[in-house]
Amino acid sequence: MITHPEVIIAESHVSSQLKQIAKKVFNGERITFDEGVTLYKEGSLSFLGTLADFVRQKKSGDKVFFNRNFHVEPTNICVYSCSFCSYSRLIKNREQGWELSVDQILDIIKKYDGQPVTEVHITGGVVPKQDLAFYTELFKKIKAHRPELHIKALTPVEFHYIFKKAKLTYEEGLKHFKEAGLDSLPGGGAEIFDKDIRDKIAGGKCTTEEWLSIHEIWHKMGNQSNATMLYGHIETFEHRVDHMERLRALQDKTKGFNAFIPLKFRNKDNEMSNVPEVSVIEDLRNYAIARIYLDNFPHIKAYWAMIGRSTAQMALNFGADDLDGTIDDTTKIYSMAGSEEQNPKLTTQELVALIKQVGRKPIERDTLYGIVKDYSDAVFN
Repeated sequence: MITHPEVIIAESHVSSQLKQIAKKVFNGERITFDEGVTLYKEGSLSFLGTLADFVRQKKSGDKVFFNRNFHVEPTNICVYSCSFCSYSRLIKNREQGWELSVDQILDIIKKYDGQPVTEVHITGGVVPKQDLAFYTELFKKIKAHRPELHIKALTPVEFHYIFKKAKLTYEEGLKHFKEAGLDSLPGGGAEIFDKDIRDKIAGGKCTTEEWLSIHEIWHKMGNQSNATMLYGHIETFEHRVDHMERLRALQDKTKGFNAFIPLKFRNKDNEMSNVPEVSVIEDLRNYAIARIYLDNFPHIKAYWAMIGRSTAQMALNFGADDLDGTIDDTTKIYSMAGSEEQNPKLTTQELVALIKQVGRKPIERDTLYGIVKDYSDAVFN
């Protein structure tokens, strides 16, 4: 990878349009929608990596963040049938799935008693009985048992269904859950924002406008969240840039997003199995462009449970500065879709080693990016 910005501008094989984009990036200027599309269509891996690494270095220096977390998936039964999903089972196929009770989820939480985890990530399918009362009870019981454990839970897909069923506005519902103990929102359910593509792969669930509205309301209440994009299926480059443009515009208004997480489409055991997965090169190009385009997002997360630890490690040279967390083999959403990590679990020592191998400083964070511990000089026995 080229390490000096001046070199890439001087390269004879780089088009004048790409050079102009590079100058804007190096000068800290925002690129346009059309320029984002140009990066996808014309940018080489090395060119994009140079720009993205420059942006990453300015924002995070040599730090790479991770946290100690685990996932709880209350159910894989769902009233929706997204064609890209390998995880959920329709209500009529309950025998192929699971629905956990509040007490069963509490039993999972209690398994981590005495361990230095800082976050529980809760999201799954959508079913009628896991409603407002269910999650209110769950959040309150988690906080009663372990007050310091950060609850990052539910997506706009789940919120929309729950609040509609409870006859609450988004504002009323989110305020209710915050009072019950909800701390922040994950970024799921965004898929792709273009209406035509969204209708084809995720029709019936919350719209783009509803997804954005829920996050905006949450931010305006003084809270933070993440954002995602499902890429590498039937969308075009223009659709990807449109998706990021909408996120960038909302971030300009609220400044409530912590991280952007590109999620790679995996084609195992779903209705889109005929759609080939994109290459690792395209994964890295996508990470790089996300880092360049989303200039107002503090962090880009390489979610190793989705793309595998090797690709996630490479993404640290293409704009990413976060590897998510330990996860502890508690998520099935991506392993069921054919991700490389069939038993997603990394120890703190393994995460630290992955980060150090690319010459970066491993920083354990909490969910909101408060620094828990700097592992730069850590030695494990």
